[in-house]
Amino acid sequence: MPGPIALPHPSRDELSITDVMSALGDPGRLSVVRQLTDGPQDVAGCSFGPGEMPKSTRSHQLKVLREAGLIRNEPADRGPRRMVSLRREDLDARFPGLLDVVLASASDKLIEDEAK
Repeated sequence: MPGPIALPHPSRDELSITDVMSALGDPGRLSVVRQLTDGPQDVAGCSFGPGEMPKSTRSHQLKVLREAGLIRNEPADRGPRRMVSLRREDLDARFPGLLDVVLASASDKLIEDEAK
């Protein structure tokens, strides 16, 4: 049986401000980025807001974040699970201070209200 699939991630130099800002413009995706500031999480543990979300939609939202260069989505050390982590070092190097400003200006209430 083949191992877990390695997903492509843009390099630090390939990160685009328009892709990053577009990905952060969705309240659910912004919520996930805020959660990941506490450290890596299992994909299943990421909350995109109130209510259930179909698995296909969750996968799409994570793909948008990964392709924009905001997160890494990699196989867990064991089992079929996947872990996601914030690419903070790369984002801070490419766009100094951007992530801090975006996260500081996005309150929990704002994210919840926009997700409805």
